[in-house]
Amino acid sequence: MAVKWTPNLSVGVEFIDEQHKGLFEKAAQLFEAGQQGKGKEFLHQMLDFLDEYTKIHFRDEEKYMESINYPDLDAQKKAHAYFEEELTRLRKDFMESGGNLVLMIKANKMIVDWLTKHISSMDKKIGEYAAALK
Repeated sequence: MAVKWTPNLSVGVEFIDEQHKGLFEKAAQLFEAGQQGKGKEFLHQMLDFLDEYTKIHFRDEEKYMESINYPDLDAQKKAHAYFEEELTRLRKDFMESGGNLVLMIKANKMIVDWLTKHISSMDKKIGEYAAALK
């Protein structure tokens, strides 16, 4: 279930788009590693990356939304917290299972779903709001 960043997923805020592109690249690497039978090792790296990524990206995105007085900041914070909870569950499952195929598929699906749904339904509104301020 590989996914690529495409221009239609652009939020219109350069640093947010660049960070999203980085996450899409990692998701594609996870998918590729799984196809090559190296998913278990890469999943551990991916979980570490996501842990760090979410801290930085969500902080940067929320700080930006605060700076423009974005009206749906609370909804974004809740969505970010939900993803972090899901990531914690995924990490726990990885530690307990050792990274089996089902977990690989679950991780890939979670990341792809989050990227496509969250960006297209929530993050794009940040860019629209920011553009309306200009």
